[in-house]
Amino acid sequence: MFHTPTALFVIVALTLFSACATGNRVQVVPTTTFDRAWNAAIDAARFEGVRVASAVQESGLIIGTKGQQDVTINVRQEVDGSARLEIDVRAPEGADSEPGLAGRISRAYDRRMQR
Repeated sequence: MFHTPTALFVIVALTLFSACATGNRVQVVPTTTFDRAWNAAIDAARFEGVRVASAVQESGLIIGTKGQQDVTINVRQEVDGSARLEIDVRAPEGADSEPGLAGRISRAYDRRMQR
């Protein structure tokens, strides 16, 4: 049916390209310091067991909970292009709280930022 070398080449090329395209993953690398900081902050919070309830990248605000503790993380873009992280952990008075949670999130963030 296909006797021309061009037709055969097209079939082989399509077969090879379609085989290469299936199962490949594309890793999206953040393009800005803010994007890197944002992703690192969410990953660090989740790593430390924070259940993220809301994450709005445009405002830089991440809100979550761990047990009875409320966790708020602000990722802010600085004028020089760097990003700054602010972590606030609060628990109701008399509630069980996990001491040092903010510090652990900060250290997990630093590891993800390769600091």
